[in-house]
Amino acid sequence: MNKQHKLHWFLGIAAGAATTTALVVITQRQRTKRLALAASVNAITQRAIARLDVPAESRFVEINGLRFHTVQAGPEEGPLAILLHGFPECWHSWHKQIGPLVRAGYRVVAPDQRGYNLSDKPLGIANYQIDRLTSDVGGLIHALGRERAVIIAHDWGGGVAWRFAMDYPEMVEKLVVMNAPHPIAFARELKGNRSQRAKSWYMFFFQVPRLPEALLTFAPLDNARSAFQRTTLRAGAFAEDDLQILASAWSQPRAMQCMIHWYRAAFRFRPAEHNRVINAPTLLLWAEDDFALGKSLTVGLDKWAPNLTLRTISGCGHWVQNEAPDEVNAQLLAFLRARPTTLS
Repeated sequence: MNKQHKLHWFLGIAAGAATTTALVVITQRQRTKRLALAASVNAITQRAIARLDVPAESRFVEINGLRFHTVQAGPEEGPLAILLHGFPECWHSWHKQIGPLVRAGYRVVAPDQRGYNLSDKPLGIANYQIDRLTSDVGGLIHALGRERAVIIAHDWGGGVAWRFAMDYPEMVEKLVVMNAPHPIAFARELKGNRSQRAKSWYMFFFQVPRLPEALLTFAPLDNARSAFQRTTLRAGAFAEDDLQILASAWSQPRAMQCMIHWYRAAFRFRPAEHNRVINAPTLLLWAEDDFALGKSLTVGLDKWAPNLTLRTISGCGHWVQNEAPDEVNAQLLAFLRARPTTLS
């Protein structure tokens, strides 16, 4: 080996060692940040609750052998409203709706759904199939001493809500879904609409083992910023405090894996019951500029939800209740007031 080759060999080894060292240092720093976020989740949660414009508190509820974290507010005797968040969120998804609902007289309960944030995270994809997710909602209603509730949901929470209204119709006073497709419309568009398949690319990526959760938890705060702030159309929808809450939820041990298991289970397990007509009064709120879900998903639902009212919000993206809270809250409260709910 001549001197030039030896020099190149030495430089190559040095460059490789420097790169490896840099990656180790970066990885360790991100791990330290992630652990710090995870450890501060209780303090972050309490600050977020204190910033709500109505009195509220954290409560843990036992459902189906699991421990669920909830944020509860409003008069104990008020009609019950259950708020179901989507992916990759937590109870805080509804912080702009909790106050208006409480002032309208509702007992509001916003859970972290199974696998999310401070709620239990059972192992295995099978624990996240849709029938178990809907059973959690029914169990929550009964654990709160009620028989019925208004169900308000967004994104994956909407997927649970549609199915819950099919399988537990006697427990649904009214149904409000925001930017979440009816399962029949979603299956139709995935099969026949190339544009929707392209928008749904992430669902297929999430079937890859381990890699998606590793990428999303490598730098939780930076990834939360990308996932939320950079995908909104209306400025100011997510403040830095909001991102910290979301990042701390992502940073909980096994949380991201369990959150993604919802998508994996959807590909592997079919609902036990056939699709049924939803007769409950239903409001579908749809932001027209959703980056993940096309407006074609709102077409042709009359057969499956004959009492459905569709309201669209223009110039607004997927995170509709955070991007357009005034419009969402006005539509939501008008719908709920249209026919008074029954106390149960």
